[in-house]
Amino acid sequence: MTRTAEQMKGRAGRLARLMPSGPSTAARTPFVLLVVLLLAGGLISLLLLNSALNEGSFRLSKLERETTELTDEQQALQRDVDSYSEPDALERRARELGMVPGGSPAFLNPDGTVRGVPERATAEPSPTATPEPSAPASPSGSASPSGSPSATATSTDPASATPAPSAPTAPSSPSTSPGR
Repeated sequence: MTRTAEQMKGRAGRLARLMPSGPSTAARTPFVLLVVLLLAGGLISLLLLNSALNEGSFRLSKLERETTELTDEQQALQRDVDSYSEPDALERRARELGMVPGGSPAFLNPDGTVRGVPERATAEPSPTATPEPSAPASPSGSASPSGSPSATATSTDPASATPAPSAPTAPSSPSTSPGR
């Protein structure tokens, strides 16, 4: 057993000779500098990463706000389109433009014959449009003693003054008789 202790002392003695016995600061300085540089680099990279995430967060909140505003605007525009597309609104705007509802339709067959009887569309007073025609009819009503006959004459005058478009329907009617 003493031989193992002597071998240990011999090995320890050889190792002790390889390493200096006094404390050495020269070997620790590069290691300490390396650790400090690694820690400083890690902190700086964490700060840069944190600022990049904050910038992305601010941009995301700005884009979400813009998306909300644009969604609200789109919904308002869709409500406007829906209100203009309602049948009552379409009818009112058509009457303002001077349009009248059409009568019974007539169709052209592929062989050129007309199916149905074409009729001229006449203006019928609508309940929503009655206040509007009465205002223009009042100056013509002042010329005649009663306002209602002049208003009916005014509304029938444009229809009776333009019978020329009904003339093309008359030639198409004879063409339907020989075609049948």
